[in-house]
Amino acid sequence: MIKKNNFYLFLLILFCFSCDSQAVFDEYKSFSNAWNKDEIVSFNVNPNDSINPYNLFVNVRNTNAYKYKNLFLIVEMDFPNGKVVTDTLEYNMADKTGALLGEGISTTKTSKLWYKEAVKFLEHGDYKVKIQHAMRKNGEVNGVVNLEGITDIGFRIEKIIK
Repeated sequence: MIKKNNFYLFLLILFCFSCDSQAVFDEYKSFSNAWNKDEIVSFNVNPNDSINPYNLFVNVRNTNAYKYKNLFLIVEMDFPNGKVVTDTLEYNMADKTGALLGEGISTTKTSKLWYKEAVKFLEHGDYKVKIQHAMRKNGEVNGVVNLEGITDIGFRIEKIIK
């Protein structure tokens, strides 16, 4: 009887997580041990709607092995016409006490981080989003070579529900 109840609970959880009507694009790339500073994560997106605005997010999954309060990212969006927009972004990953932010009941947390709001994809064709970490230790010039604790990086496009 217990196994049967667990199965129904699993189906309920699966159903709730699969009912995401806002997501237009939602993809993750995983790291085996650490995120190397030279490793650029890229996502190819071909939005077919040039009329409606969308919200864009960078998603991060991290474990307790992540030992920093913040996360610096360089996010580049390549447009179909060749235009490139590059942003250097900083996100809080832990509170004042050092407890990791994000959602999750285990040692892995998922953070949905704002990238751009109300974006219209006016150009038809392929967009490429590239994400690279830009972490440095305080007082050091050279960046963190292998950033531990980040297990996955994702990119998400959501419809704006009015």
